[in-house]
Amino acid sequence: MSSPVSGRRRSTSPLAEKAVQNPTADSISDSGSSEIQPGDGLARGGAAVSDQHETKSADSPPTKLPPIRNPGQPASKTSRAGTPRRPQGAKVRAALILERLIARYPEARCALTHQNPFQLLAATILSAQCTDVRVNLTTPALFARFPDPASLARADLAEVETLIRSTGFYHNKALNLIGMARAIVEHHGGVVPDNYDALTALPGVGRKTANVVMGDAFGRAEGVVVDTHVKRLAFRMGLTRHHDPIKIERDLMAILPRDQWVGFSHRMIFHGRDTCDARKPRCESCILADLCPKVGVESATSKPRRARFSSADE
Repeated sequence: MSSPVSGRRRSTSPLAEKAVQNPTADSISDSGSSEIQPGDGLARGGAAVSDQHETKSADSPPTKLPPIRNPGQPASKTSRAGTPRRPQGAKVRAALILERLIARYPEARCALTHQNPFQLLAATILSAQCTDVRVNLTTPALFARFPDPASLARADLAEVETLIRSTGFYHNKALNLIGMARAIVEHHGGVVPDNYDALTALPGVGRKTANVVMGDAFGRAEGVVVDTHVKRLAFRMGLTRHHDPIKIERDLMAILPRDQWVGFSHRMIFHGRDTCDARKPRCESCILADLCPKVGVESATSKPRRARFSSADE
C-alpha cells in the first residue's frame, strides 16, 4: 500500500475510499460541551452520528493527509463554540489505520476473561485503574464464590474486599459490585440488562463499562470504548484534538464505521500495549509510522532534567 501522505496518488484502500466518498464526519465541529446530547448523534440507544453539519462535497476528496499540528505549534482553527475542530483528514486517516490494525490484529477481542455478561460486567468494574492481567488473576476466586448477581447481592462487604484487594481501590469497587448485583436482582430479575440506559444506571457503571458489555457480551455497538490506550493513541494519531473521553468517543464514532466500533477499540488497545507505549513508543517499528503524525510524542518521551545542587547551595 502506498503512503497516503506521499505524492498525489490516491489510496486504493476500500476503507479509505469509503471514507473519502462520505467525508461528512470530518466537517462536524464540536459543540463545546463535554456532555453527550441527543443532537450530537450520541443519544443513548446508539443513534448514528448526525450529518446535519455537512459542509464538504464528495466531488473534491482529499488527495493527501494534511499535517497535524503539535501542541507547541500555533493554535488550530476553532469552531464557533471556541473548541478545537477535529483534525482535518481524520476520517481518511482513520480508515487507513483501521485497515492496518485489522491486518495486524485480526483476532483482537476483549482481554478480560469471562463466560457471561455478569462476569464481564464485574470484571470491567474491577479493571478501573488496574491491568487486565491482574483482573484475570482475581476473578476466578470471586466468581467461584459469587457466580451470579443473586449471590453477590447477599455478599458480605469485607469478604468481597478481601477477594478483590489486589486490584486496588478495593473498598469502592466492592461497594459497586454489591450495589450493581442488588440493582440487577431488584430491577432486572437477576439478569444483566442488555439496554444501555439500564446498564449506566447501575452502581459503578459508566459509558466505558456499558460500551464494553454491550459490545462484547451482547454484540451491539452502542459506542466506542475509550480507555487509557485508546485515549492516548487517538490523540497521537491525529484522530482527535481532545483529552476528554466523551469528546474523544464522539470524534471516533463520527469517523469510524459503526460495525468497527467494537473491534477498533480492541485493536487500539493491543497496539498500545504492543508498540505505542505511553512513555517509550516504538515508532521505528510501528506499522502506522507513515500514517501517524505522532502528536505530542516528543514531549511524552522527553523527561525533564532534575536540578543538581552542590553542598554550597544548601
